[in-house]
Amino acid sequence: MSNLEEQVAQLQAQMDAMKSQTPSNKLSMIVFSGDLDKALAAFIIATGATAMGMEVVMFFTFWGTPILRDKNKTVGGKDTMGKMFGTMLPKGADKVKLSKMNMGGMGTAMMKSLMKQKNVASLEEMIALAEELGVKIFICEMSMGLMGFKREEMISYEGVEYVGVATFLAEAADSKIQLFI
Repeated sequence: MSNLEEQVAQLQAQMDAMKSQTPSNKLSMIVFSGDLDKALAAFIIATGATAMGMEVVMFFTFWGTPILRDKNKTVGGKDTMGKMFGTMLPKGADKVKLSKMNMGGMGTAMMKSLMKQKNVASLEEMIALAEELGVKIFICEMSMGLMGFKREEMISYEGVEYVGVATFLAEAADSKIQLFI
């Protein structure tokens, strides 16, 4: 009988070890691109995964960071490089352009018009839906620092966190799915 109890205890220990190594039902996504089509895809995947019961974390870094700038906020006290990046990069989701066939803005306008005709949510609407569904947004502090962005100029989004890469990697390590967009 003690032999059987020992075997059950060993099996239980093995099961506990397996459980600790099983990733969570989570999607972790790096949003590197600041292009409209890629940002839309990222939010469509994120909201779809959330609707399927997954926890979702989106890590915005480098060119993805300007998507989250609030078009109505102005922040002073920037250095020359920060002012230059602020001027050259889109300010807000509605200023993001297509990656292909932009044609001086005409392609982006055509895509937005077509999306409206087909009742496809805009990027702004997708961001709002993501917030409503509880998608976590992490913004890379290093990218913000390089580009001269400040927290005060980013969108209001419940639960947004300003983090370093280690925080995101900890989330990704415990995720069933990891994506780079």
